[in-house]
Amino acid sequence: MFRPLRLKVMLSRARAQTMALQTRTNTAKSAQDRLLLCVRGRARRESRGVTSPQDISTDLSAALATELGVASVTDLARLSGGASRETWGFVADGRRLILQRQRFGDIRDMGVEARVVQAAYNAGVPVPELIANGSGDIGSGFMILSHLEGETIARKILRDEQFSQARQSLVTQSAAALASLHSIDGTKIDGLPSLDQVQQYRETLDNLNVQLGQSHPTFELVFRWLERNRPTSTRTTLVHGDFRLGNLMIDANGLCGVLDWELAHIGDPMEDLGWLCVRAWRFGSRLPVAGVGDYETLISAYQDASGVSVDREVVRWWEVLGTLKWGIMCMVQTSSHLLGMTRSHELAAIGRRVCENEYDLFLALNEKW
Repeated sequence: MFRPLRLKVMLSRARAQTMALQTRTNTAKSAQDRLLLCVRGRARRESRGVTSPQDISTDLSAALATELGVASVTDLARLSGGASRETWGFVADGRRLILQRQRFGDIRDMGVEARVVQAAYNAGVPVPELIANGSGDIGSGFMILSHLEGETIARKILRDEQFSQARQSLVTQSAAALASLHSIDGTKIDGLPSLDQVQQYRETLDNLNVQLGQSHPTFELVFRWLERNRPTSTRTTLVHGDFRLGNLMIDANGLCGVLDWELAHIGDPMEDLGWLCVRAWRFGSRLPVAGVGDYETLISAYQDASGVSVDREVVRWWEVLGTLKWGIMCMVQTSSHLLGMTRSHELAAIGRRVCENEYDLFLALNEKW
């Protein structure tokens, strides 16, 4: 069994690889410009002898102080590092803040995510406040956000006594947050992609099958089921794209922050409800919605908060697609090991999750609501 933090890193890596198909909206020129900024930034640091971790921290502190217009920043500390970005904590003028910046070589436009976070904040979604964003000495793309206090590790949220009250209200609070999120017109956010996810993951699986010399009949069966039962979308809104435990910050009173907006896009809002119900994100709990509640509570609370009627079968369709997506993302991860790109016991072991998702798909297809 993988520890929660390792699973989060693995998912981050898988997302970074599959996100290649979601960057088609970026022009070649904008991509080249961002890469040039990144290369120039690294060159400037190296020309000043800024190469050690301590030097980098000192250099970053100075850049942050300049960006925020303060004399200095203190308590700068690296908090985490995913496949595509780093997260740092620091204090400026007595206020705790968070920096997220892209890794060297990542040419995606982080400005899109910043615009999404700002739109969500304006709509009343519980998100960190966006303090600043841009590119330059801090990084090829960065966001400075307010600090939120809470827990994101799913197994703690599901089991620790301190979150017992939070678990009682989490489904209703999540539904309310999603209703606010889905009130946003995604077409008004510049650069936000619109995706056909069935086609996207169909292409990903086809490429993997060729590279690995494998076939996955269960996935093929599910693709056919998805095409036969594809719902007619009546709404398109801003969609979070990864709304689940691990990306939700929880305190003793419940949901206090929605994090990780890098997969946001224009789409059917029912995608977020279905993804929240995927079996992998229940983390061993028998309860279908984030491991803490039932479908009826989620749907009823969402309808009350949004004023929009929800078709349970449409949510189920998105849950099935979400389970398929996670299975293919596990294939992406293990392929890095099998193809010799990154030799890793963890990447090799995650391959077993492919068959776990095949099992989950059969359960989802036969589940009675």
